[in-house]
Amino acid sequence: MKIKCLIVDDEPLAIQVLENYLARLNEFEVVGTCENPVDAFSILQQQSVDLLFLDINMPMLSGIELLKTLEKAPEVIITTAYRDFALEGFELSVLDYMLKPVSFQRFLKGVNKASKIIQLNQLAKNNSKQNVPAPSVSSGPATTEKPHVFLKVDKKMVKVYLDDILYIESLKDYIRIFTTEEELIVHHTLSKIVEMLPTDQFIRIHRSFAVAVRKVEAIEGNQIEIHGKQLPIGRLYQQSVKDTIYGNHTIG
Repeated sequence: MKIKCLIVDDEPLAIQVLENYLARLNEFEVVGTCENPVDAFSILQQQSVDLLFLDINMPMLSGIELLKTLEKAPEVIITTAYRDFALEGFELSVLDYMLKPVSFQRFLKGVNKASKIIQLNQLAKNNSKQNVPAPSVSSGPATTEKPHVFLKVDKKMVKVYLDDILYIESLKDYIRIFTTEEELIVHHTLSKIVEMLPTDQFIRIHRSFAVAVRKVEAIEGNQIEIHGKQLPIGRLYQQSVKDTIYGNHTIG
């Protein structure tokens, strides 16, 4: 199955660069290009698009404004010369935020992530009539077993100890769980998994992220650091995050 791509950018040279990059990859097909968001909106209403490459500063509408008008957007990779809109982009669940000029190596990193997620979403659609077991959380016998959760990974149920979980990332219909040892992709939503985990141990910090409270190493501005990774704190979550993580443990 080809991944159908639409490129939206008011710079013809930028469009040409992305077309050349995509032409090297058999998995992707460019179904359209346009130089303004209005034309892009029309194309998205008329045909199926899996992946949207979107500039931000464009005539009539910005790329961010276009995303806000779409009831059901495809997966999105933003390509722009400006860093300022990264947080707003990720709050709209874009897959990646690439700064121009985009190197082929950086481009590959973004489209590889997009390819995995699009394939997972397609698999979910194909299997939508099948019952997927919900994760089950167990505290285990008081003296012998650490708290854990059973998660359906591929075709098997995998035990994951809660104390090993660092953070969880939303991939729309899937989640990616980062532990101290590995990454697991599970067919479940972030909201549902957070509801099932102990509220004193895990907290939502963003539309796309939840973290293990005890694993937080630092907070700086609107970012949390866990295991050397910087994660954004959404505007709506900032106060609850600080209240939960700081608690009565701040000095100065």
